[in-house]
Amino acid sequence: MFMMIFGLGLSISVMATTIKERQSLLKSLQTQIDRQHSQVSDTQKQHQQLLQLLKSDEQAIANVATQVNQSQKQQQQLNDSLAELSDKQKQLQHQQQAQQQALANQLKSAYLSGSHDYTKMLLSQQDPASVERLLTYYQYLNKARVKAIAELKTTLSELKQTQNQIVEQKQQLAKVTEQQQRQAEQLEKESEQRQLTLTQLQRVLNRRGARLEQLQIEEASLKQAIDQAIRESKQQYSLVGLSAQRGKLKWPIQGRLTHSFGSPRGGQLRWRGVLLSAPEGRAIKAIATGKVIFADWLKGFGMVIVVDHGKGYMSLYGHAQALLKSSGDRVKQGETLALVGRSGGQAEPGLYFEIRHKGKAINPSRYCKR
Repeated sequence: MFMMIFGLGLSISVMATTIKERQSLLKSLQTQIDRQHSQVSDTQKQHQQLLQLLKSDEQAIANVATQVNQSQKQQQQLNDSLAELSDKQKQLQHQQQAQQQALANQLKSAYLSGSHDYTKMLLSQQDPASVERLLTYYQYLNKARVKAIAELKTTLSELKQTQNQIVEQKQQLAKVTEQQQRQAEQLEKESEQRQLTLTQLQRVLNRRGARLEQLQIEEASLKQAIDQAIRESKQQYSLVGLSAQRGKLKWPIQGRLTHSFGSPRGGQLRWRGVLLSAPEGRAIKAIATGKVIFADWLKGFGMVIVVDHGKGYMSLYGHAQALLKSSGDRVKQGETLALVGRSGGQAEPGLYFEIRHKGKAINPSRYCKR
């Protein structure tokens, strides 16, 4: 968990490692807000404290959501492996039946051929050539039986091994399923804690026109983060940009457009990207090949990932529940970057999506087709 520093009266350092500690901190903030709500400076201080607490809540959610995502992948792999083992078991069982039948036929054939033994044949008055042929025949039957028995033993050994693997895989699957249930419960607890923080944050933002000021701060912090990421990114890789794919790209998710590019956001501010409504946990895909240059929590946008596509083009994906890529990772078109969430103080799950060219926001609908 991450270390956050909050000022409560005097400067006090708090390690927000558990839900219980964060709830205690939230309660203290609520008491201060109720007591000192008329003072602007205190309101601003409490606003910053709540933002830090919100960041801590949402990072905790991201960690658990990432674990859930990994458990789901592991569960799918185990299911696939179990299906393969079940198919192999069926094949081996059919093979065993066929081998047992073949061996039974050989034994029956040998019995029907007579109960002669080698000594009787050698002492008989038959033609030596006939005796030699019979000996060759019996040797052939014996070798065939030995081979059939060996193959049957091998099949039975493989069948037993496969059955043991199936039992082991089912045990692993049960453990992963149980782990996933615990993670889901933890995720729910973290989400409840986030909602408490978010409710209190909205109380502060609703005072003295703080919401408009906060939007301006958020836009400035986003620009600063992107500019910093560009400066730190050493572009020693070949990327072709997005111009050749204009109007041909797929949207990062399938979702309902709730805010379009350029529409009013508050005061003189307008949306520099689009907001797409989608279920929490849905995969967010990269619109094109690129390199991740930013992957972190950002004020107002929550868990954000920025991908550089070259030639001055980049795409931004915000309000994620969890980030599945890190700064410096190369990504392919259509590869999963993150999961849809509500981070950044959003009440409803969705994706904030931007495309920028040389730092300037451009309408994503010019590049992504519906």
